[in-house]
Amino acid sequence: MAIVKKRIIVSVSNDLATDQRVRKQCDELWKAGYDILLLGRLLPSSPNFERAYKTQRAKLLFNNGALFYASLNVFLFFKILFSRVDILWANDLDTLPANWLVSLIKRKPLIYDSHEYFTEVPEIQHKPRVKKVWRFFEKKCIGRAEMVITVSPSIANLLKETYQLDEVLTVRNVPMGSTDLPLATKTELGFDENRFMLLLQGAGINMNRGGEELVEAMKHIEKADLVIIGSGDALPDLKRMANEFDLNDKISFLPRMPYEEMMRYTSAADLGFSLDKDGNLNYRFSLPNKIFDYAMAGLPMVTSDLPEVAAFVKGNEIGHVLTEVTPKEISMQVNQLLSNPSRLELLKNKASKMSAELSWEKEFAPVLIKIKEIDD
Repeated sequence: MAIVKKRIIVSVSNDLATDQRVRKQCDELWKAGYDILLLGRLLPSSPNFERAYKTQRAKLLFNNGALFYASLNVFLFFKILFSRVDILWANDLDTLPANWLVSLIKRKPLIYDSHEYFTEVPEIQHKPRVKKVWRFFEKKCIGRAEMVITVSPSIANLLKETYQLDEVLTVRNVPMGSTDLPLATKTELGFDENRFMLLLQGAGINMNRGGEELVEAMKHIEKADLVIIGSGDALPDLKRMANEFDLNDKISFLPRMPYEEMMRYTSAADLGFSLDKDGNLNYRFSLPNKIFDYAMAGLPMVTSDLPEVAAFVKGNEIGHVLTEVTPKEISMQVNQLLSNPSRLELLKNKASKMSAELSWEKEFAPVLIKIKEIDD
């Protein structure tokens, strides 16, 4: 008789294709012997993709605002309710209500993975009623979870204190531990080997996250090209600024791309940037994916002085932490680094050595142990 694997239904609010954290989660759970069903949404621009486990993307009637979140949770509720499931896994607060309700009805364990401090994201800071609704849902639902996970120690502490939780596991967004990092030369990517290559990457290149200051700083950084890869609401303004400052020959904008392709650019670059400002608690205590991608590629970095990021960069001596995010400070520190090849090489060597310690498999191991306890 065939053994029926325990099924974990994993929910997200995006289109699944480019969410590396969720992909790594599901890959590890699949390798651990669980039957995985990954649920998300389908957008007109959603690319095709293949996974070893089952996936389903719903085409929702609404793609933003309150009606989007409502329709998403209605879809998740009925899909999970009428599916075989042993453990429910909600990624982020916007999928938690539906998972919470089904876990009550079916009396199945719930896991909540908070990818950010959702109730403090900038999009809702000036919308007190919206913020109050999300706080209500998190307070109502989080106590039901058998396991709560988040992305940085500071956010873990905030969740524990706010909701009087016994434990919140920290699982940083480190890359998979692999020696098969995609490599490329600047020439292969269409850039000049004799010029420095600076890189800003991310799915959230949004307003007031340092992109504006970095573009303006390029007026005063010589013999260097800036490559910006990703998506976000700041990109139209950044492109306008590049044109206004006559920097189109020094700044390239590339769209969001598959992780493996993005890492080819990361491996070819000379310096990476993470310039989030201390504008809200979510940014203050974040540990962006990009800093781990940079470290994995042996890429030195210049970052803003946020507690978690600064501790990571300074503690491992793999870059420079700015005293303030201004065009003047950025250009001054970058020019100092680029004019000091021995310093740049030292930072690169430390990042390369440190990359050997970064492994999603190791990072995720405590979660698998906890799931086994829940499963038993």
